[in-house]
Amino acid sequence: MTIMELREKRNKAWEAAKAFVETKRDKDGLLSAEDAASYAEMEQKIKDYGAEIERMEQMESIENSLNKPVSTPLTGKPMNGADKPKTGRASDEYKAAMLNALRTNFRQISNVLSEGIDANGGYLVPEEYDSRLIDALSEENIIRKLGHTITTSGEHKINIAATKPAAAWIDEGGALTFGDATFSQINLDAHKLHVAVKVTEELLYDNAFGLESYIIEQFGKALSNAEEDAFLNGDGKGKPLGIFAETGGGEVAITAASATAITADEVINLVYSLKRPYRKNAKFIMNDQTVAALRKLKDNNGAYLWQPSLQASEPDRLFGYEVYTSPYVPTIAAGKPVIAFGDFSYYNTGDRGTRSFAELKELYAGNGMVGFVAKERVDGKLILPEAVQILKMKAGSGSSGG
Repeated sequence: MTIMELREKRNKAWEAAKAFVETKRDKDGLLSAEDAASYAEMEQKIKDYGAEIERMEQMESIENSLNKPVSTPLTGKPMNGADKPKTGRASDEYKAAMLNALRTNFRQISNVLSEGIDANGGYLVPEEYDSRLIDALSEENIIRKLGHTITTSGEHKINIAATKPAAAWIDEGGALTFGDATFSQINLDAHKLHVAVKVTEELLYDNAFGLESYIIEQFGKALSNAEEDAFLNGDGKGKPLGIFAETGGGEVAITAASATAITADEVINLVYSLKRPYRKNAKFIMNDQTVAALRKLKDNNGAYLWQPSLQASEPDRLFGYEVYTSPYVPTIAAGKPVIAFGDFSYYNTGDRGTRSFAELKELYAGNGMVGFVAKERVDGKLILPEAVQILKMKAGSGSSGG
């Protein structure tokens, strides 16, 4: 019997019970003992119907729960490519083979890894590893965070307008004159970067040790540190061209009056040396030691110019602009560029190809360590030097300026 049928029977029983009471009441509106007993039986039957309905509803609920799919149903059309098995560096087989190769210090190389041999004798990292490395680089490296990253398969050329359009008033009916637009090119090449990490043999062979995460974390930090140094200070010879490079870096707008101190006026002048369109997205980059010096600066009312962040996730501010720090920015010293202020999205980073892992030939067998090398090819350039203005210290020793 179905739930619906039981509900119909219960409704009929209830209507019959009400009709029974109405017809059996005496002149005082009461039921005789015999009729009351009969009504009690009818009422109990209605309650029994209710209990049975609840029981069947509960059973139906359990049945429906057990019949629910344990995974998301397939809703895409067949053969639409959404569920194609992963191949190459994206496959689970390749990732497992890479982890096994790492654990055996590349003594056990699966055939599947032959799909990912690079030209320099390393093995291309699985796609998932590469993605996690990129995330780690972006988190650790402030230039990757603030700049613009391009993935390239070859030399990447960026066209830059060398002349800017100009407007001119002309008389009605006068001839229009057009200047010749000229362009310059910025080339993003591929400079090789190798970094190494060491692991103890005990941890390497311990399957409980999260080697995969450890390798990615350590390589991420090592690559990030080397990149950030080059993106800030590189001379473009075998490495990226940095923001503080004398040629091709940001423009030196302010030279401090002192070789050992910076004044508030000099920082204000630096801010307004940057053209207004670039100030919309402008930020400061400096060393922590420079921050320490600037935090002591006060305005004419004795109030500190520094604005500490009110939230842990937000950077501090100076004159309303966010401040980022790097240990690779030069500290305050004679002739050194110490503060960069500008729109760093004009710093372009070019990632060429895919990163790879290899064993470190110079093993640390003497102290029970095993080494690995991560390799990448990367370049970086500031495509518009005017987008970043530099404050540089006075050359040689001198007294503080006003």
